[in-house]
Amino acid sequence: MRCYPINLNLHGKKVVIIGGGRVAARKAGRLVAAGASVTVIAPELCNQLQAIVSAGNATHLARGYSEGDLAGAFLAFAATDDEATNASVATEARRIGVLVDRVDAPADSDFGTPALLCRGDLQITVSTGGVSPALSRKIVETLETQFGPEYAEALELLGRVREKILTAKAGSEYNEPIFSELAALDLPAMIKNGSRDEALQTLLKLLGPEFAQVLSAAVKKDPS
Repeated sequence: MRCYPINLNLHGKKVVIIGGGRVAARKAGRLVAAGASVTVIAPELCNQLQAIVSAGNATHLARGYSEGDLAGAFLAFAATDDEATNASVATEARRIGVLVDRVDAPADSDFGTPALLCRGDLQITVSTGGVSPALSRKIVETLETQFGPEYAEALELLGRVREKILTAKAGSEYNEPIFSELAALDLPAMIKNGSRDEALQTLLKLLGPEFAQVLSAAVKKDPS
């Protein structure tokens, strides 16, 4: 089944996970990283999920699911090992207009979570539409060798440059070609090779001397 890909802003939004196993833990970890307000409902928690709760990153209600547990939720995850419970969670979610991921039945879900590779602000997702999650994970493992931590550093630098451009040189006639040229630069390769000074000089030549301060602060020195 072909789904519509989307990035959701979950900062501060309530997300309810029904279930306390490893699948629920994986969901919770990514939700916490996205800034969601996570509530986990399960009689017991696996070690990974308990660590998330103990760190204060999620709320735990130590009991089974009850009708009404999804009130006020933005998203819900039915992640128990009981088919009937997951079906009840999905039914309540649809009744009150909450999007639900029923992990044991992708066809009965409103959305699914793809395999994910994160490098700072860079997120690469891979989905097989629920047909083969194992293949999705294998593809992400392959991508890990192509997209290393240098991409996180390059994006941090580009983010600071973009902010400076938008405040100092507003106007699409200037911005659009500059953003295109910045995207064309192979900054990740320069960073990976330790050529941070080269990256700095290339950016200064492109942007102008007024960017010297922000660039000098953003370009990290070679740790060697």
